[in-house]
Parts: sequence; C-alpha cells; structure tokens
Amino acid sequence: MQVHDVRAHRSAEDFPLHEHLAWKIAEMAADPVAVPDDTAEMVINRIIDNAGVSAVSVLRRPVTVARRQALAHPVTNGAQVFGVPGGYSAEWAAWANGVAVRELDFHDTFLAAEYSHPGDNIPPLVAVAQQLGVSGADLIRGLACAYEVQIDLVKGICLHEHKIDHVAHLGPSVAAGIGTMLRLDPEVIYSAVGQALHLTTATRQSRKGLISSWKAYAPALAGKVGIEAVDRAMRGEGSPAPIWEGEDGVIAWLLSGPDHTYRVPLPGPGEAKRAILDSYTKEYSAEYQSQALIDLARRLRDRIGDLEQVATIVLHTSHHTHYVIGTGSGDPQKFDPDASRETLDHSVMYIFAVALQDGNWHHERSYAPERAHRPDTIALWHKISTVEDPEWTRRYHSTDPADKAFGARAEVTLASGEVITDELAIADAHPLGARPFARPQYTAKFAELADGVVEPAEQQRFLSVVEGLADLAGGQLGALNIVVNPLVLDKAPDTPDGIFR
Repeated sequence: MQVHDVRAHRSAEDFPLHEHLAWKIAEMAADPVAVPDDTAEMVINRIIDNAGVSAVSVLRRPVTVARRQALAHPVTNGAQVFGVPGGYSAEWAAWANGVAVRELDFHDTFLAAEYSHPGDNIPPLVAVAQQLGVSGADLIRGLACAYEVQIDLVKGICLHEHKIDHVAHLGPSVAAGIGTMLRLDPEVIYSAVGQALHLTTATRQSRKGLISSWKAYAPALAGKVGIEAVDRAMRGEGSPAPIWEGEDGVIAWLLSGPDHTYRVPLPGPGEAKRAILDSYTKEYSAEYQSQALIDLARRLRDRIGDLEQVATIVLHTSHHTHYVIGTGSGDPQKFDPDASRETLDHSVMYIFAVALQDGNWHHERSYAPERAHRPDTIALWHKISTVEDPEWTRRYHSTDPADKAFGARAEVTLASGEVITDELAIADAHPLGARPFARPQYTAKFAELADGVVEPAEQQRFLSVVEGLADLAGGQLGALNIVVNPLVLDKAPDTPDGIFR
C-alpha cells in the first residue's frame, strides 16, 4: 500500500493534478490489476448478504416508497428493481435497492477513523452493470475497487468528528467502482469522483437524536448521485477541483482545516484491491458496535441469573460506542420506549437489556413496540450506562487486525453488592471471532431472511446464479435480481402518491 499525505492547498500554490487525491484514486481505479480469488469469493458473499437483508425488508414502508418511486421510471433494457420484473433506469433501481439493503442496518461494516457499510456500493454498481450489459467478471472488478476506495478513505479520513455523514466516502467509492467496471480513463473517473464527493457531503443529523427512515435513504442517495456523476463525466463534464485539497474544499472547510494532514492508504500500481477482506458482516440487525455486546449479554445472562437483582450495569467501551450509541451521546431518545426503530438500533443500552433478557436478538421482535414497552425491560434499560475506556478506544483504532476490537467490558453490580465482570472484544461472527462467517453462514443468513418472502425455488436459482457470477457474460446480470411473489408484495403498506407516478 502507498500512504498519501492529503492536506488543503491555497489556490495560488503549485499543486499539480497528479498529486490530487481524486487523481490518485482514479489512477488506482483504472489499473487493470487482476482480482484475487479470495476477494472475488468475498464479493459474492456480500451480494448474497445484501439479497437476504433486501428480502426481509421488502415490505417495510421506506423500502416500499423507494420501490414505487423507481417503478415510475421504466426503460427498455434497464436495471432491475429488487422483487419485481422489468427494466428501470439504473439510478432509480440503485435508489430502491439501496434503501432495501440499508433499511434494517443488517449488512456489512468497516470501522476505523470513520465508519461505513461498504455493501452500500453493491446496488449502484449492479444497476449500472445490468443496464449497460457488463459481464460478471467486470462487476466483481468494480466492486473490489469500490470497497477498496471506501475502506481506504475510512482508514484515513474521519468525518464524524466534524459531524459529516459517512456517506461522503460512499459517493467517491461508487464513482470509482463504476469507473473500474466500465474500464473508463482516469480523467473521466477523476471528474466523477470529484462530483460525487461534492454532492454527498451532508451533516450527521440523520444519525443523531430522533433517527428517521432517512438513515436508510442517505446511502441510496449517495449511490444514485455516484451514477449520475459518472454519466456526466463520461459526457465530458468536469468537477470542482481539487475537491478534497482546495482552498475552499472539503478539508479546509468541512473537516480539520488547512493545517491538518490526512494520511490515506491506496494500493500502488499493479497491487491487488483486497480491502473487502478487512470488512465484516452482521449476525444481528443492530449497529455494529452492538454485535459483540449482544454476544456478551448472551454469555452473561446465565452468570447473572435473576435480572431483577441487577443494580447497575456499566459498559466500558470505545469513544465511538460511548458517544454514538451510548450514554455519552446525551440523547434522551435512547431511553425512550416510543423511539423509532432506527433510534433503538442506536441505543446500546436498549440492545444490551433485551439481549440479556431474551438471550438472542431478532430483526423484528427485538424492536417491536410491545417489546420496548415491557416494564421489566424499561427498568433494566435505565440501569445501563456506558463510559469511555482509553484502551478500548485504542483497540478500536488499531491497524493490527488481531488487536482491533469493537467490544466492551461489562461490570454488573447486583443488589447484594456482588460485581460480575466479563468482556468480549469482537463479535462471534467476525472473521477472528468464535463463529466466523463464511459461505455457509452467508447462505444460511440469506435463507433465514428470505423465508416466507422468496419462494424456495427462486432462492436456489439466485444462489446458483450468484455463485457463478464470474462466468456470466454481458447482458446476463439481470439474473441477479430476485423476483418476489406478487401476492407477497401486495402486503406492502399503502403509501400516498407523490410526484412520480
């Protein structure tokens, strides 16, 4: 890997194009390096993962709204919208499918200086590939690049400390990945990356306080914007430049300012794009920092016994967990039984309480209003707090995969004064965890989530297609779409009409 120093420059400075971060990303994206077998295997795993979470969310209101918007944009030989036949404009298909993927917060993750769900790259790249007749091998190449760009930006540039939403790394990764997939020249990719970043820098309020369905829409919009940016760049349109380093650019005014230097790693010429292997999926439908804590709660409940005897529970954890999903956030909504599902998903106090009581976690039952309103749950929930522990923060940011951790130490004080402690650094499903996910676990998760939504024969057809993705010729990627029985889709909620019909 090559590590690039990235800082703001005054307009009067001599700052040549080839030193711009967007250009370095474009050169890397245009490098025709082969995709390693393990990277290609993981790309397929994540397409399967996305399909499962899309299936289980297909009847939810935000997904239904996005799908109905997309269905208002049919085109001949277009992209596919999850669950339905027909062709639709690629950017609208990406929009609908992106919301379906993101709605339940149940797909893959990568956490470092920033955080991300790099599986959000899959819907826009698949949609463009379907509309333009791209081969399966080139789709895999594009996705390997998209994952690489987003994960490398996440390693090098923190957004959330400046209250910028993490999708500001997704727009550029989508643009770069499409550029790789379509074998575009660096000049075109450079312009697309710049446009995509410029148009996807938004505040983090979508993940703060009373969290709404926009949390699911934000990545879908970034994917849609990325597609449109590539289209304009292919037609010869330029972008703000230098977008990261300019005097009025992202670093100078939205991030750490003109005196700060970021260090962004990128593969060098001829170096394979392997960053997808650094990411990890979720076993549970909850914020990633909750994954290990759900496993820890399951392990602790037998040691605690009677949960009525719990006086307090303190979770010693990382800065990110404490301030984003813990009591360090200062969000009273994180203790509100009437809070939205999206808000409860970002309350580790609620999640730990329910996991202690139930010994498991379910994407629907664990968030149900009647579950959140149980008096014993509310009582336990309010006994839980978080504190930042510098060691957990250090491990969160560690670059050593064997040391990097997203867990916590739990200190449970009982009414008797007895203190029970236990800790877990990584989730059981993590690649280094007790039960790491591989192809059998991805297909099992897909089957569980698709059950009752997708017919068994259609499930098997999809798995057969995706497992042979590398051999699919141009024009065959429509087979990646899963068609849901119309009788199932008829159960989707009624929604008011909008502008698009």
